[in-house]
Amino acid sequence: MSPQRRSAALRELESGGELDVLVIGGGVVGAGAALDAVTRGLRTGIVEARDWASGTSSRSSKLIHGGLRYLEMFDFGLVREALQERGLLLNRLAPHLVRPVKFLYPLQAAWERPYVGSGIALYDAMAASSRYGAGLPRHKHLTRRGALREAPALRKDSLTGAVQYWDAQVDDARHTMTVVRTAVGYGALAANRVRVVGFDRVGERVSGAHVVDLETGREFTVRAKQVINATGVWTDDIQAMADTRGQFRVRASKGVHLVVPRDRLPLQTGLILRTEKSVLFVIPWGRHWIVGTTDTEWDLDKSHPAASASDIEYILQHVNSVLASPLRHEDVEGVYAGLRPLLAGESESTSKLSREHVVAHPVPGLVVVAGGKYTTYRVMAADAVDEAARGLDARVPDSCTADVPLAGAEGFKPLWNQRHELARASGLHVARIEHLLRRYGSLVDEVLTLVTDDPGLADPVPGADDYLLAEIPYAVLFEGARHLDDVLARRTRISIEAWDRGLAAAPAAARLMAPLLGWSQAQVDREIEHYESRVAAERESQKQPDDATADAARLGAPDIVPTA
Repeated sequence: MSPQRRSAALRELESGGELDVLVIGGGVVGAGAALDAVTRGLRTGIVEARDWASGTSSRSSKLIHGGLRYLEMFDFGLVREALQERGLLLNRLAPHLVRPVKFLYPLQAAWERPYVGSGIALYDAMAASSRYGAGLPRHKHLTRRGALREAPALRKDSLTGAVQYWDAQVDDARHTMTVVRTAVGYGALAANRVRVVGFDRVGERVSGAHVVDLETGREFTVRAKQVINATGVWTDDIQAMADTRGQFRVRASKGVHLVVPRDRLPLQTGLILRTEKSVLFVIPWGRHWIVGTTDTEWDLDKSHPAASASDIEYILQHVNSVLASPLRHEDVEGVYAGLRPLLAGESESTSKLSREHVVAHPVPGLVVVAGGKYTTYRVMAADAVDEAARGLDARVPDSCTADVPLAGAEGFKPLWNQRHELARASGLHVARIEHLLRRYGSLVDEVLTLVTDDPGLADPVPGADDYLLAEIPYAVLFEGARHLDDVLARRTRISIEAWDRGLAAAPAAARLMAPLLGWSQAQVDREIEHYESRVAAERESQKQPDDATADAARLGAPDIVPTA
């Protein structure tokens, strides 16, 4: 997904004739829909107003899981479906991006053991009985002493014992971008920073979309037999452009997560804790822990949901209730907030709204898909394309994405086994090779070629030494990054993993990106200044007492490319 490939895609979208399917929205569901459509033999395009995964799909809990709490809601179908998708991603589709992670469920009363134990046993049984779900270790019961060996960070009086079970995790932004990249590899026309401003109509029928390339200001029309609205929390806004709101409404629920250093919590396992509203996770994340989340209604700016001081205090208060050495505000390295697109219902609490998804065809030529959860994105995408296919004249093959590994998946396991030889041949430490394999899989040779051509790119990124400098130009040349924020916030996770939120990395990254994107020195300075403003605005918002004041503070740093 080089800059040249994007330019070619834009030319084809404008003048290459009618598409079978145009997907609006570059989150994981939109990306999945583009991959599903193009691998069925449909001529497919996908546009995104900002960057791939710039919304909800880069700000999740980064878990691939069935959702234990949905068992309590008797939503067995959703859990079974999600567990099957978990197994598929782990074992076939994305073994380089999705990996197992173990969790400890502390028990606080004797009656909880049979209740929680039976629920987790059902969870494991559902996974084992599904077509792709097997492969993770089964749960086990632990005494208090055994639990404290796994989690010495816990207060002794905070548990009577525990149940340990396994799930999986993913770098959500990298996975979403890789789904888009895979679709492009099969022939999809993809362009980020392209905003839909209206629909083309022939009578009642939607026959395409009016779009603007936000990088140049050029407006044009993309003609398509079917348009799929996969815009998450923006679903209602896009539907309004077509003079229809559809048969359902989407509400946004804000989820906030904290990132803290790995050495601050002496744990050998992740944690799942009950709260009065939802569940709280402590999730291993490289040299860090992710702690979250909240679940509160949000009706302010959708592009940049802001975490307030009260959100941060809520998370710290609940996790500290079980810790022997409480986390302090000074321990927080990073904070991020995302919006879940939930189907509106009768409940006033967003934590009780459905995580099921729906697909509708409100007017001819326009399909909308909404709701769901990250883990089941592929099913949602297939359902949306099934619905679009009903509006096409020719017979469309069934979805085949269950058998389509993502870019970098094929050959990953043999390369992982050969990682010591790769390290010897490249001159990099084996830990560096492991890092690259877990991010790029069998595409690692493309990154190593950059290092061979310029050995200086083997140096770590300033202020973020988990990453190599080579990963910066790679993000531009192969992964569709257009701006500094794209690289520091999504192609890497420096913006939430570094103590300074990526300020030290910004100048070096901008200098590497400049010649690849044709930036002048003025543009380099503008990119750095914008990133510094973003960090300052986020930090200021996190000091504010409530959503309204946090939102106002975050809006102090507008997008590098305005979308409105």
